[in-house]
Amino acid sequence: MKLYSSNRLTREDRKRLCLRPWSIDTSLRETVASLCLDVKQRGDDALKEYSKKFDAVPISEFGVATPEIEDARSNVPPALVAAIEHAARNIRAFHAAQARTEERIETETGVVCWRERRAIDTVGLYVPAGSAPLPSTVLMLGIPALLAGSRRIILCSPPKSNGTVDPAVLAAAAYLGIREIYKVGGAQAIAAMAYGTQSIPKVEKIFGPGNQYVTEAKRFVSSDPDGAAIDLLAGPSELLIIADDSADSTIVAADLLSQAEHDPQSQVVLLTTSEALAEATMSEVQLQLQRLPRNEIAAKSLDNSYAIVMRSVEEAVGFSNMYAPEHLLINTRSPEILVSEIQNAGSVFLGSFAPVTAGDYASGTNHTLPTGGSARWVSGLSVESFQKSMTFQSITRHGLERLAPALTTLAKAEGLEAHARAVTQRLDRQVRS
Repeated sequence: MKLYSSNRLTREDRKRLCLRPWSIDTSLRETVASLCLDVKQRGDDALKEYSKKFDAVPISEFGVATPEIEDARSNVPPALVAAIEHAARNIRAFHAAQARTEERIETETGVVCWRERRAIDTVGLYVPAGSAPLPSTVLMLGIPALLAGSRRIILCSPPKSNGTVDPAVLAAAAYLGIREIYKVGGAQAIAAMAYGTQSIPKVEKIFGPGNQYVTEAKRFVSSDPDGAAIDLLAGPSELLIIADDSADSTIVAADLLSQAEHDPQSQVVLLTTSEALAEATMSEVQLQLQRLPRNEIAAKSLDNSYAIVMRSVEEAVGFSNMYAPEHLLINTRSPEILVSEIQNAGSVFLGSFAPVTAGDYASGTNHTLPTGGSARWVSGLSVESFQKSMTFQSITRHGLERLAPALTTLAKAEGLEAHARAVTQRLDRQVRS
């Protein structure tokens, strides 16, 4: 990690530091576009070829059989099953509170307007399985989909070397009641759900994280009129910590490494008012790094990471809002007083006992979050992500009479006479009748 002092940073320096260290090259985009179009045209035949090429697994049937799903729990350690169920309870409790009823608003006498939400009918969940299974992602995607009321939920996850989906992923899906599961991964899984194949149904919206190929496939299919909508474009994990001199360098270092170990392109940032804490944390990071199983990945991430000694906590908050981190952890004496000042972040963790790990797994909030600075305009996953809203209005004769002058005047000003007549003819016919 590099160490900077804020009083030596120009405005341009700060803008540069807010840029992420990753990008998608043109050749990757071309490769993924070609793959997606191939799946669109050839369906299962293309999927089988890509599964053999990228996963080194020959697949004859993509669907996971019901007995395999039902037996998954017995193949998972009891402690992991208990952890899945514990996490699911908290995630469900938090997300269930999002299913609120919209209020009807009488904008003026006789004019009532309201909004109602409807579930997206068919959704696709993508659960990666790189160096380890991700049952937590099943919960984070599946629970809000179920609460939203989506009628059909499709889940795709890459096959293991023996041609099966990881039992922990299946156990989490079975616990939620998700039964339509397909063993296909990577960009080809995204294309299959977006366009549909002989085996895998087309969905209306795709959810879930993945590597740069998966992310690029989501970008491509969401721009194709024949494709599908997506939740968001998630890049490598990132964490920004704001800490003062009350923070423990051992804890701060552990927090930084918890996100650095995700991906070589992940970025972690420390903003602190204490130069002593910055130096102690950087030393502690190196000590803890050596004891991590994924230390090579974390080390590469740390090469792209930095710490800044800030003049005040308020200055740190200002920089954080400009950076717009996926995860923001505030480890100061009184973190709650800063809540109203936080404008841009995917998920915020307050205090020395709130590690990002809690949100990643079991506190209840969703871990599918905006990255790359997109927290300035995008929210993390929620029940509403699996729904769309429709507006309704009920207007009485008296209400239309009150609206008529504004309606007809605006319509005529825009040269839309038929719009105006749709109002006046209603009122005229009512008079004659």
